[in-house]
Amino acid sequence: MNKNKFLEALKKAKQGSKKRNFKQKVDLIFNLKDLNLKKPEQQVEFFVKLHYSKGRESKICALVGPELATKAKSACNNVILVDDFQKYAGDKKLSKKLCNDYDFFIAQANIMAKVAAAFGRILGPMGKMPNPKAGCVVTDKTDLNALCENLKKTVKISAKTSLIIQLIVGNEEMKDEEIADNAYNIYEQLIHHLPNEKNNIKSIFLKLTMGKPIKVL
Repeated sequence: MNKNKFLEALKKAKQGSKKRNFKQKVDLIFNLKDLNLKKPEQQVEFFVKLHYSKGRESKICALVGPELATKAKSACNNVILVDDFQKYAGDKKLSKKLCNDYDFFIAQANIMAKVAAAFGRILGPMGKMPNPKAGCVVTDKTDLNALCENLKKTVKISAKTSLIIQLIVGNEEMKDEEIADNAYNIYEQLIHHLPNEKNNIKSIFLKLTMGKPIKVL
């Protein structure tokens, strides 16, 4: 399996897609096999920093105390201070809207218990709790500007309840080579997180938002 396979599939996906009046995203789809997701050791969850944009800029929300407020406001799209947590804890609709509006949440390490209490019931099931694997649990020594720049090119790869992984790897206005590189990078990382590596991948597809899936593998 090499990058050219993704490049060929992407070209076919673009050729077979009608022109739309919006910028279509490019989706990468993996169908997995021979995994028992009831066993935690066979579940998949990790993060990949891509070499290129993933087609849209991630929105990042910080959940912090006053000591990190200034740094967070300069780096993130939104900042919620610990004193305002209770407002969200008591309003499920408001919390759900917040969860839907942002791709990543970062949190101050020494108030993680308060973050979990206020936001865990919404962020947890949607897989958006601040995750130390992505560097999203921070301290006053964390370079938040650098972290947020990294997160803009970071994607979460997850298969914990379903054998299908689908994520955005670019948009139709990006260079084909950049999208293919993003897709291949994810493939290379994924096989090393599977118990039987490439033998756990049943098929791979690329598709534009409104287009037909084109088989890569």
